[in-house]
Amino acid sequence: MSGRATKATSAVDRLKRRTGNQKYSMSVTGSGHFFLSEGAGNPPLCAPMELDDFVAFVNGIEPPAPKRVSKLDIAFEKQLKK
Repeated sequence: MSGRATKATSAVDRLKRRTGNQKYSMSVTGSGHFFLSEGAGNPPLCAPMELDDFVAFVNGIEPPAPKRVSKLDIAFEKQLKK
């Protein structure tokens, strides 16, 4: 698998985890463009896109989970500000 497909596949995997919908699937056209569908045989959710546009589209569907911050991280930030 090429690095391009790996980047796109990782974006779709993150989307599946964030939404809990395991049916999302990515397809690649013969010209190397990517599109997303909500399951095999369903119509595409977007027009075929270049890699970076596709990853931005997939990341924009569901906002990422808030980053977890520990007490140690907070203390470290305070030390940096001093």
